[in-house]
Amino acid sequence: MKSSSSFSLSAPLAVVADVESQPGSWGQLLGSSVRAAVLVMLVTGIAYPLLTTGVAQAVFPQAANGSLVMRDGQIVGSALIGQQFDAAAYFHGRPSATLGPDPAKEGASIATPYNAGASGASNQGVTHKDLAETVAARVAQYRADNGLAAGAAVPVDAVTASASGLDPHISPANATLQLPRVARERGLTLAQLQQLVSQSTEQRSLFFLGEPRVNVLQLNLALDALGKPAVTAAAAKE
Repeated sequence: MKSSSSFSLSAPLAVVADVESQPGSWGQLLGSSVRAAVLVMLVTGIAYPLLTTGVAQAVFPQAANGSLVMRDGQIVGSALIGQQFDAAAYFHGRPSATLGPDPAKEGASIATPYNAGASGASNQGVTHKDLAETVAARVAQYRADNGLAAGAAVPVDAVTASASGLDPHISPANATLQLPRVARERGLTLAQLQQLVSQSTEQRSLFFLGEPRVNVLQLNLALDALGKPAVTAAAAKE
């Protein structure tokens, strides 16, 4: 009598022998495999992408095309990617730690704020000496730029970079502290600027996700739309 183990070992061999004995069986198996592969390719590689793209373009065309921001018919940026604003007559975004290639030295990198091609952070921990020194310098600069007292509290988003280095938003508190500087440089009233900040403030997603935030690019575009250019010589020079 054959043991159960010998039966289990011989059964697959019998199946293979049976398949090999049938003319055209391997050809049928290969044909079925090719047809299945083609079907999967058509569904997942063509039909599904076309369907999702079509739905996105029909339901969320602005988001599907990159949330582009237009001015006078020209693309000036994306609502999802921050831009660097240094002039005193504009609201400033949060710091960015992204890097870019150094044109003066091959293989080296230099600070390139909001470089969308190299999104990332400094990867420095809270106990890192360089990070502590960098944040302290940013705090001092922020207070000096906005006429704040030496011990005045500074919003954390004003002196720290985001994980992506591309955050287009600042907190309403950050924008509020910049109001006097921008008003002075533009010759506008605080009430006018506060209205712009309120209009540019995005609320929590679904009423509970995230925090209220201000899109800096859109806020500065709205600022320019007022038709009030910088009025000081220093701002004009920048």
